[in-house]
Amino acid sequence: MELCFEEGQVVTEELREKMLRAAGYAVETEDIFGLEPARCEISVSFVGPDEIQALNSEYRGIDRVTDVLSFPQFAALADEVPEVGEICLGDVVICKDKAEAQAEEFGHSFERELVYLFVHSVLHLLGYDHEEENDKKIMRQREEEIMAYMEIPR
Repeated sequence: MELCFEEGQVVTEELREKMLRAAGYAVETEDIFGLEPARCEISVSFVGPDEIQALNSEYRGIDRVTDVLSFPQFAALADEVPEVGEICLGDVVICKDKAEAQAEEFGHSFERELVYLFVHSVLHLLGYDHEEENDKKIMRQREEEIMAYMEIPR
């Protein structure tokens, strides 16, 4: 698994390792033929409120600040995994200001919130969604499973 951070962005080694471990586990535990963590790459960007609001408006038609956006590379990953070579799963964009506010609101660490948002986004890259109530329940269960694996409590 490779995480590609936008040029100039500084991420602690500890946070990077947690993100790698979480993404690797998420990919490894999916039942998608040919999808191996070692072949996967995810682009990660940390942005401010103005930039994420502009992206949210442009790509989702929602003109407000959000915490995280996911841009999957594949529409149906299970049907489109290349047999060989690197697999770019897509892009994750996290608003650090929103994550910091949410961490304070929920009473946990900023790092925990960043890892959770990243996990949430990785699941979107793997094809999960939460538009329908049943899909939301399934996605939340996967998030909890991965966070438990990471030993990162609420």
